[in-house]
Amino acid sequence: MRFPSPLIRGVLIQRYKRFLADVRLESGEIVTAACPNTGSMLGLTEPGTRVWLSSSSNTARKYLHTWEMLELGEEGGTRALVGINTGHPNNLVTEAIQADRIPELQGYSTLRREVCYGNRCRIDILLESPRKAPCYVEVKNVHLSRRKNLAEFPDCRTERGTKHLKELSEMVRSGCRAVMFYLVQRTDACAMALAEDLDSTYIDHFRRAVDAGVEALVYCCTLDETEIVIDRALPLITGSTPS
Repeated sequence: MRFPSPLIRGVLIQRYKRFLADVRLESGEIVTAACPNTGSMLGLTEPGTRVWLSSSSNTARKYLHTWEMLELGEEGGTRALVGINTGHPNNLVTEAIQADRIPELQGYSTLRREVCYGNRCRIDILLESPRKAPCYVEVKNVHLSRRKNLAEFPDCRTERGTKHLKELSEMVRSGCRAVMFYLVQRTDACAMALAEDLDSTYIDHFRRAVDAGVEALVYCCTLDETEIVIDRALPLITGSTPS
């Protein structure tokens, strides 16, 4: 997924009201950007953090800038880019499936988005083929990391995420295939773990879902100021995580 134009670099002043962030651009101008992430963004909102914004020419928008990613690490040292826009993962996974870059999800003839299913839910991606059972794919953005090279999910309590696990389990019981797809938007991640201390209920239902036949896939991305692309699969650590 390429950005329409290269991202703009700045420094975070503050994130507030969940959906807004004040940023000082390299020019010195201070702008208010939309923050397309309703989660806690644990560890990612420290004032002074280097951030990257996209800009829109649509003057009808209240906020012309959107917070897309941030940089972690010291100047001159190892640095990582982290994508925080939760509006991108569905597009990124769709793009990768259509380009046959996800081996586990190959062989389907049609792909549909936002299809109603279950108890008033919408599945992110529905894959179908005359020769296969339908495959329901729920996509989650992953950006938390509290241990070196280890991404974690979730970053806060997620009742919605738990509901999705329950619904996917029901789809498996009905004879369909169901996949929980974790997309890690961090360039420093080598594996992903479940953050049981942040939402033990979600982790409990994750384990129940896997026992029911729901599959879990983890893929990471390459990110820069021009594009985000799904790169490769990562291992999922389901037991106790390293300290």
